[in-house]
Order: sequence, then structure tokens, then C-alpha cells
Amino acid sequence: MSIYKLNYRPYAGNVTPLWMRIVVLARYGLAEAWSSKFTIGLLVFSLLPPIVFLLIIYLTNNPLARALIGAGGSKALAIDASFFAIILQVQCWLALALASWVAPRLITFDLADNVLPILLSHPVTRFGYVLGKFVALMSVLSLVTWIPALLLFVYEGYTSPVPWFASNLQIGIGLLAGAMIWITFLSILGLALSSWVKWRVVATGIIFAAVFVPAGVGAIVSGVLRTKWGLLLNLPVMMSLLWRRILGAPDVIRQDFNLPTNSIIVMLVLGCLLFVAMLNARIRAREVVKG
Repeated sequence: MSIYKLNYRPYAGNVTPLWMRIVVLARYGLAEAWSSKFTIGLLVFSLLPPIVFLLIIYLTNNPLARALIGAGGSKALAIDASFFAIILQVQCWLALALASWVAPRLITFDLADNVLPILLSHPVTRFGYVLGKFVALMSVLSLVTWIPALLLFVYEGYTSPVPWFASNLQIGIGLLAGAMIWITFLSILGLALSSWVKWRVVATGIIFAAVFVPAGVGAIVSGVLRTKWGLLLNLPVMMSLLWRRILGAPDVIRQDFNLPTNSIIVMLVLGCLLFVAMLNARIRAREVVKG
């Protein structure tokens, strides 16, 4: 049959649902993340502290271990909101190292190989593309943040010799909420900064710098001007305060440098909006080359 006699018709079959397209992107993003042995090594290293915390909980709730440690040691190993605040802080900062390695693998390779025009020519929107990468990164970070923290919370409730769950429910909710706030912020930050750099190693360094360089500037501003508001640039301090307040643990910072919770939330929201704007400006179906 001659070419001019062929009639082309649009595809009339079943169309994959929108949410399934996002799942496909997330699945391939996870495959890319786990294709590196270094990713697996980072995950294993990040799960070592929960094993130590698990041993501490066991020793604290074991009658024989408590007898051997003595009354002073039992008080030092108290399992309370402050103890779980330490767990959350350790795991969330380990998640930063994991995100700085995984996030560039999810997006910089697409930019370096100019794959975005091909991907976005399919029935995938820019929002769907970013959401798929976001889900993949959130899934990886969940493995080292709220999942082990909640497992330790459940284990403490199971091994505690006294009723513990009902009186400490705020701790469990705080662990989930605090970890989700952090990994959401970290995922948006990682994807946004990675989208502007085509070299993975450079992107990893920039993610670390975006967290710790403003923290240093904020500490200098607070020290020179003798004001607490410079700490709004200090992400480690802000998150430490927020995590402890969500869990109901006492603050460990000086009272005159104590930041209001509302100001911390506003700064996190502004940061997320800035990173979303960076993603919106970078994730395009075409690339303009100036020659």
C-alpha cells in the first residue's frame, strides 16, 4: 500500500492513569539511586545508630541490666522525649548525607544528557516529573529517618515495665512529623540545587554548602550584632529547636537566643518556595543555548 493511502488515527486505547506515570518515574528514580554501591553503604552506615539506640533501650528496660548499672546509671539512660530528640537529630543529619548523594543522581544525569525534552514529550507534565523524583528521594530518606525512629518508639513501648504508650503518644507523633518536615524540605532543596548543576560531585557539595554556609553567616551575624534573629539563617539550630518542641523535650539553647516557633516555620516555608521557584525555572521541555 502506498504511503499516501495510509490513514493515521490518534491512539484510542487505554491511557495509563496520571498517578501511575508518577509511580513509573519514581520506580526508575529508585533504580538509579540504588544502582550505586555507595548508596547502599550510606544506608547501612545510617542504620548503625538505631542499633546502638536499640541496645540502650534494651539495657534500660532490662531488670538485670538496671541492677548492674545502678540507680545513677538508670537515670542517665532515661528513655524520654530528650532521648528520642537525640535519635531524631542523629538520623535526620545522616539523611542529609544520603540526600546529598542521591538527589544529584536523580536529576543531574537527565540534565547532563539532555533527556528532559524527550521525557516531557511523553504524557508527563513538569509537575509529574518533579513529583516522581520527589517521591523517590522521600522514599530513600524515610528508610533512615521516621521508620527506624518509630520502630524504636514501638520497641520502647513494648519493653517498658510500666504503661508507656498513652503517656508518651506525643513523642511518636512528633517523630513522624519532625522527620517528614525535614525530609520534605531536604528533598525540595536537593532536587532544586541539583537541577542547576550538571556535575554530580559539584551538586553534592553545593547541597552541603546550602545548609552549613548560611549557618555560619547566621552565627556571625548573631555574634556581632548580639541578636538572636541571625539564627534564622542557621538551619541546624532552627531544626534542633523545632524537633525538640514537637517532641515536647526541653530546649537546650540559651533563653535569649530562643527563636519563636512561628518564625522557624516561616523561614522553612520561604525556603521551600524559593527552591520550588528554582525548579520551575530549570525544569523545561527545551534548552536555550546562547551562541
